[in-house]
Amino acid sequence: MGSQMASVDSERAAQPAGSPPLVERALRVAASYHHPQSRKGGTVPYITHPVGVALLLHRFGFGDDALVAAALLHDVIEDTPCTLDDLISRFPPEVVETVAALSERKHGPDGSPRPWRNRKQEHIEQIRAASWRARAVLLADKLHNLSSIQFDLDAGEEVWSRFHAPRAEVLWYHRTIIAAACQDDPRLSPLADACRAVLDELAPPASGASCPPDE
Repeated sequence: MGSQMASVDSERAAQPAGSPPLVERALRVAASYHHPQSRKGGTVPYITHPVGVALLLHRFGFGDDALVAAALLHDVIEDTPCTLDDLISRFPPEVVETVAALSERKHGPDGSPRPWRNRKQEHIEQIRAASWRARAVLLADKLHNLSSIQFDLDAGEEVWSRFHAPRAEVLWYHRTIIAAACQDDPRLSPLADACRAVLDELAPPASGASCPPDE
C-alpha cells in the first residue's frame, strides 16, 4: 500500500501545478477581447466557444501548451479588434502563426463585409495549405460548432436562420473544410471522423450537403 501511495505522489509531483502561464495568458486575452460577445443567435458568452475548442483538442490528445493557447485565441483576429501585432507582442511565433492561419478574412479593404461564399472558398484553400497544427485547431473548432448546432436543435431552437447562407451551403462548407483540414492525416482522422459523425446527424450526405451551383 505504501509503495502504491508513493507512486501516486510521484506522478502528481511530476505534473505541473495549475494552469501553464502561456495557456493562462491566452485565456485572459481571449476573454478580454471576446467580452461582451455572445454566441450566434443567443446569450451564451462567446468565450465558451474557444474554451470548448481547447477542451476538445485536449480530449483528442493535442495537449501541448502552444496548441491549446492557439485554440483559445483562434477567433480574436477574425472577430475582435485584436490585430496580429497585438498577438506578436504577447505570444510566441508558433501560437501567432497558428492563429493567423486560422483567421478568415471577413471584410474587404474598404471595411465592407465580403460575400459569404467568396470568403468561405478562400478559407477552405487557406486551411488546405495550413500546418497540421492549424488544421487540428480548425477541426476542433468545427466539432464544437457542429455540436453546438445539434445541442440547440435538440432544444427546439431555430438555428439555420442565424447563418448568412442557406442551410445547404452551410452543410457543404462544413463537409468541404473538414476534408481540407483532415487530408487523410492519421493524427487528425479521429477529430475529422467526430466532425463527420455530428454532421451526418444534422443532415445525412444524401439529404443535401452538396454545394449548390454558382449562379
